[in-house]
Amino acid sequence: MKPREHFGSRFAVIAAMAGSAVGLGNIWRFPYVLGEYGGAAFILVYTVASLLVALPIFFAEAVIGRRSGSDTFGAMNKLAPGTAWKWAGLITILSPLLILSYYSVVGGWSVQYLFKALSFDFTGGAAEAEVTGYFGQFISSTWQPILSHTLFIAMVAGIVLGGIKNGIERFSKVAMPVLLLLILFIVVYSLTLPGSMAGVKYLLKPDFSRLNADAYAAALGQAFFSLSLGVGTVLTYSSYVKKEENLVVSGVGTAISDLVFALVAAFAIMPAVFAAGFEPGSGPGLVFQTLPYIFNKMSQGMPILSTLVSVSFFLSILAAALTSAISMLEVGVAYLVDQKGMNRRRATWLLSLGVWLLGLLCSLSFGPLADVKLLGRNIFDLLDGLCSNWLLPLGGLIFTLFVGWWMSKPDVRDELTNGGTCNVRIFNAVYFLMRYLAPIGILVVFLSNLFL
Repeated sequence: MKPREHFGSRFAVIAAMAGSAVGLGNIWRFPYVLGEYGGAAFILVYTVASLLVALPIFFAEAVIGRRSGSDTFGAMNKLAPGTAWKWAGLITILSPLLILSYYSVVGGWSVQYLFKALSFDFTGGAAEAEVTGYFGQFISSTWQPILSHTLFIAMVAGIVLGGIKNGIERFSKVAMPVLLLLILFIVVYSLTLPGSMAGVKYLLKPDFSRLNADAYAAALGQAFFSLSLGVGTVLTYSSYVKKEENLVVSGVGTAISDLVFALVAAFAIMPAVFAAGFEPGSGPGLVFQTLPYIFNKMSQGMPILSTLVSVSFFLSILAAALTSAISMLEVGVAYLVDQKGMNRRRATWLLSLGVWLLGLLCSLSFGPLADVKLLGRNIFDLLDGLCSNWLLPLGGLIFTLFVGWWMSKPDVRDELTNGGTCNVRIFNAVYFLMRYLAPIGILVVFLSNLFL
């Protein structure tokens, strides 16, 4: 059997895992969810949820992945042979592929917007109404979104084909630092727009009256979505982590990176939202309406700079989308390679084709299939709701129950302390959070989805 690949360094581990976490969940989803639930107060709840509930689930997945050195199905089968746990692992192979089918549609939007930026459509003197109104026209059309979706899937497949070190690691180590620098630049410019300080106030002055049961559940759900929990991506990536690597440091580094990117993205988007007069809670199209507005404004005084920045920023959004997408595809690829004996090339293209086909339906649900409703939702929203509200929490519950209640405590301690060489003093606290608080947090998400 071919030796299992490993990440080359701690930076590579954090870059790859942070890349899986930092994606459209931070730049596309977080700003509009934040806008729906009142700004600063939601940020506080989200931060607590990320550190006390989401991070322990991250540790649980990481323990299973590195302990087994296998895909999600193989990991459960290896650590709990002869039990039904392996079928629970199979669920977390299906989840990321379903997510990727609609996630790739949004990734395709970033491809299209990059082409628009390269064509100077946002910085060539177009009317503001034309720039901000383009989004609705684009997603409701037929062929352009499908072409963008196809290009995005092809790029994801191309990176995964390179393997762990030459594909995923190499891409993540370059993309993550560049992404942060570009977003910081947008923050600086966004804060100079007339009226932007209202957006800053929105992000810094908590209004706790806006918090309700929905907001707390949304914060937990966003933490799940943003850190890519419950879908086997952390487990799969951890199976490529060397035994001497400190899992706790890697996990904390990933969680902090994810929080920082989310907050920086909020300060890049929200000031511009208020400056442009948009509604903060206006939904998934918020970023794709706001950013063109910023670049259109910039072009009135700095045409060359605005073009450069618009191209760079939409390239960075695409990079963020790709880092998360490759982790989702890798979950299924690892399963086919480990359990079915497929070579990486065949597994990658087979799964990419399946994701692409389902993604076509998601893309068309904004246009020709807009009237096709299931449970009152179009196909895109149905898959998003199924995965975000049910499959992600279910996967997280499976992993935390497995580590906290099935695996022996000495085995868990061995992984999180590297055989007693690190993290010994904090192990009991981490173990308590994994065993008790994380499952309770997940049950809160389930109950909120049932009754709210």
